[in-house]
Amino acid sequence: MSDSSTGAGRLFAVLRQLAAGEKQGMRLKDLAAAVDLPRPTAHRLLHALMAEGMVEHDPRTKLYRLGLELFVLAARAGSSMNLRDLARPGLLRLTAALGETIFLMVRNGFDAVCIDRSAGPLPIRSFTGDVGGTVMLGIGQAAMAILAFLPDAEQDEVIRYNLPRMRALSAFDEGFLRAEMARVKAQGFSDGAAGLIPGMAGLGVPILGRTGEAVAALSVGSTTDRMTPERNKVIADLLKREAADIGLRLNPFDPALRRPGAAIMG
Repeated sequence: MSDSSTGAGRLFAVLRQLAAGEKQGMRLKDLAAAVDLPRPTAHRLLHALMAEGMVEHDPRTKLYRLGLELFVLAARAGSSMNLRDLARPGLLRLTAALGETIFLMVRNGFDAVCIDRSAGPLPIRSFTGDVGGTVMLGIGQAAMAILAFLPDAEQDEVIRYNLPRMRALSAFDEGFLRAEMARVKAQGFSDGAAGLIPGMAGLGVPILGRTGEAVAALSVGSTTDRMTPERNKVIADLLKREAADIGLRLNPFDPALRRPGAAIMG
């Protein structure tokens, strides 16, 4: 490799290879072979990058992957607009147009976390409460919208993990969840879960990343009497329009979207 003869060149070669490899990460022997370096040299470079937060190591799988600090730097260099910045005008437009409370949710492992909220005039109770609140994927409109638009393998993993956590909600079993996911995927929005919080209802749409899978969601929280089938269609169209606009402008280096377990409150 033409740029690997210097220390800096070798470091960048390692980073480029990690970026080009599997998103789960690479083992030391595979990485060393890919960048044509002796294993001890690759190991030393990886530990130097780990010390700066540019690379992370999973001791369980022995995989190395790009670190959070690298994504933070890239986000600052590439764009000052993170997900909350991008979505905020849309949240305000939706609240003004609908007179409802609007939530911005992002996936965080097996949960969804609220990272922004635009309050409407009505008092609303929700699973997440205010900014920073979390809810299991599959519970509530936004979290169901995210789950329905994940890859099949990730959906299976989420269901296996979350079903035992849902025991308090007796209406939820695997058959119900899978049927609801299929329905939401087909119509493009989630309008179920009415009645889980007495008097409350809502509607959620996914925000899709460049690969077509959900990374976040927009949702409306309202009262059951206001969420009629006719009005739901209007609400869904407005939310889909805003979600599509946000999706087109997502910064791929935004730390909140880096991977399922890395939602960051900024």
